[in-house]
Amino acid sequence: MPPPPSFRYNQRMDNDNIARIFQKIARLLEIKGESPFKINAYDRAAESIRIYPDPVAEMNSEDLKTIPGVGQAIADKIIELSTTGTLGFLERLQNEIPVELLDWLDLPGVGPKTTALIWQSLHITSLDELRQAASEGKLHSLAGIGEKLEGKILAAIPSKTE
Repeated sequence: MPPPPSFRYNQRMDNDNIARIFQKIARLLEIKGESPFKINAYDRAAESIRIYPDPVAEMNSEDLKTIPGVGQAIADKIIELSTTGTLGFLERLQNEIPVELLDWLDLPGVGPKTTALIWQSLHITSLDELRQAASEGKLHSLAGIGEKLEGKILAAIPSKTE
């Protein structure tokens, strides 16, 4: 379920948390099928922010743009996060793409394209629904997913009784 419009991040906006937010954006953009250049920009910015020695949340726009991988758009997002505790761009992405799909990326053989294919074809969003679809043989009917991958997915998702 997407966060309500007034959602605020509970964690401190330190470099590590800001980097995690940008990595989350990159993964959601991958599932959405966005340009690899845009995805890489968020990944690059996340890594630069994570290792940056000073707190980026305390920097102004011009200083932020001196960080490798941080341009005006990313600098604006950092400032929005640090001043409001929210990020409208991420909230809009989460309204388009169920955030639960990010858990699927941890499954063997399941990347962003496979995640998007299953989600859009079968209209499922939870790991429980994915396990059920795999156990019913629904996944291997999709282009690019064979019985072997379906079995790997099923084996990787713990059942509720485990």
